[in-house]
Amino acid sequence: MIMPGRILLWLFSQLYGATVTVRNSLYDCGILRSHSFDLPVICIGNITVGGTGKTPHVIWLADRLSSVVQVAVLSRGYLRKSRGFREVIPGDTTTDAGDEALLMARRLPRVRVFVDRDRVHGIRKIMAEEPPPGAVILDDGYQHRAVKAGMNILLTDWNRLMTRDRLLPLGRLRESLRGMRRADIIIVTKVPPEATAAEMDTVKREMKAGVRQSIYFTTLAYGNPVPLFPETPPQTVTPDSSVLMVTGIANPAPMASYLSTLCTRVIPLSFPDHHSYTESDIVKIKSAFDAMEGERKIVITTAKDAVRLKEIANIAVHLAEVTHVLPVNVQFIENEEDFLNKICQYAGKDH
Repeated sequence: MIMPGRILLWLFSQLYGATVTVRNSLYDCGILRSHSFDLPVICIGNITVGGTGKTPHVIWLADRLSSVVQVAVLSRGYLRKSRGFREVIPGDTTTDAGDEALLMARRLPRVRVFVDRDRVHGIRKIMAEEPPPGAVILDDGYQHRAVKAGMNILLTDWNRLMTRDRLLPLGRLRESLRGMRRADIIIVTKVPPEATAAEMDTVKREMKAGVRQSIYFTTLAYGNPVPLFPETPPQTVTPDSSVLMVTGIANPAPMASYLSTLCTRVIPLSFPDHHSYTESDIVKIKSAFDAMEGERKIVITTAKDAVRLKEIANIAVHLAEVTHVLPVNVQFIENEEDFLNKICQYAGKDH
């Protein structure tokens, strides 16, 4: 028997899908205008709500591309309190820039990072900078049809492929699968280490990529935990460690899975994506940590959460000393050079 609530979700999903389809059609037929620009614009995004590893991929690509051309990243600056166009610098706060843009500015010393809710306005302002960049990476801009990017990179999570999802609010799709057609490159992210070539071939067939579309597979490579506060000594995770995993991201499951390979006790403490931590949250974290058993206790969080946690002033000393950040980097499973060559050729540079 289908529950009434499920029927209501289905109806809202159909209404949402129809609205998005009409909007995309208006752009496709030129009634709503898409703006092109006289410099390479590379859009990295998804058609699902969060959890595809977008920020690590933006950082990875911006870092690689910045070795051959001056790169600017334009982000919305989600949940920032500032308004309009702004360049993000490492000394900013999440209130100024938002967590993801601030993380990018701190991780990418050769790249200029900007925020602007109006992406057309933001790109125009970036082009007026001196010296102007040689390429712009548009962070999470796949649904921003007002910008006609020269190259669209679409991400999908191996653990929840967009081809197996449904429209909001029934599922996590921002638009129908027809939106895949706009992509020049599709990257299947968070591929588990045990995935076989046959399984990846099955996913390729499921994507039903067009002739002009290329598909790549990446995984997340985790590094050694580093202290949240540099003045504290680093700790390592051993099989007898007890880990309190504190996250405010869309999908913490891959991180939990990785930590479980290092120790047997991983206790997740999850907050909503882009969560703005408060002192009461620190009390929750402290209580969860103090309640843990074992002599080797450690708190591990993500780089995105770290930029917000560091802004909390009153963190108990014993908690600050054991709180570490788990670095994560993108790693191509195959054909990394082919991917970079495509990007560099579009940017008008040799790799």
